Amino acid sequence: MNIHNILIAGEYQKEFEAYFPNMNQKEFRFLPVESITEHDLDWADAYVGFKPCANFQLSKIKWVHSFNAGVNNYLDIEGWKENHVLLTRTICSFGERISEYCLSYILKNLQYHRQFQQQQQNKKWDQRTPKLLKDVSIIIFGTGAIGQEVAKTFTHFGSTVNGVSESGKQKEYFHKIVPINSVSSIIEDTDWIISTLPLTQQTKQLFNNEIFSQMKSVGFINVGRGATVDENALITALDSGNIHTAILDVVEIEPLPEDSILWLRKDVIITPHISAVTELNEAILGFAQTLHAIESNHPLPNEVDFDKGY
Repeated sequence: MNIHNILIAGEYQKEFEAYFPNMNQKEFRFLPVESITEHDLDWADAYVGFKPCANFQLSKIKWVHSFNAGVNNYLDIEGWKENHVLLTRTICSFGERISEYCLSYILKNLQYHRQFQQQQQNKKWDQRTPKLLKDVSIIIFGTGAIGQEVAKTFTHFGSTVNGVSESGKQKEYFHKIVPINSVSSIIEDTDWIISTLPLTQQTKQLFNNEIFSQMKSVGFINVGRGATVDENALITALDSGNIHTAILDVVEIEPLPEDSILWLRKDVIITPHISAVTELNEAILGFAQTLHAIESNHPLPNEVDFDKGY
């Protein structure tokens, strides 16, 4: 694939210079996403950015590179296969960041942070013995690069980590991986469930009344995509005690509407989609590496599979 004219959706010229010291070997055009015209798309071989422009047309380009790990905003556009357009995504420190995010909230629970804080406010001295990570059982939904990194972190501390994936294929750092239709075989005795799932037709509202009803006082963390969860079913599961705590870094509508009941629940923690924020320098490095791989005819581990949706 010959890539010469590269359209960057964002005014990042100074940042790009660090990774492309010989920028005159390619033609770069840096524009705010709202300023991109049909003429710019006609000119471009590649489109690079966090989101598509309003007049985005697949028939005009060869390659799209997303600065995000998730590509749902691009996949909402029809015609990828018909126009033979390559779509790649950013893979960088997301797994490390998400692992530490999940670890922080599980440790907070095991160490009784909330209870001891309340006791301090009441000047109450009541000892409880913190639990250990090695005694915790975790299920990770989604066993790709991010899920594997999360599994690696908790396995290091001795936790029992099982996984759920579409194929059920076994991978390193997991005690066991099962396909989604066999999740009932491992869910009963788990302590925490972590979802790193992308949003696809198969995962949309996967976490529904049926799956939540199988849980018994489980902690639930969603760092994947908000629409994988039926939020009404989640509230029912919290009310029934099937879930004791929900840590939600993603929700179906973002920002979370002010009238959402989730804001007010003491058993829910909301964070504003920050568990794996894309740093621009990492995103640009990922793009540079992908461009080199394309021009060298090397494999692309970050190429999006349109059938899978990630």
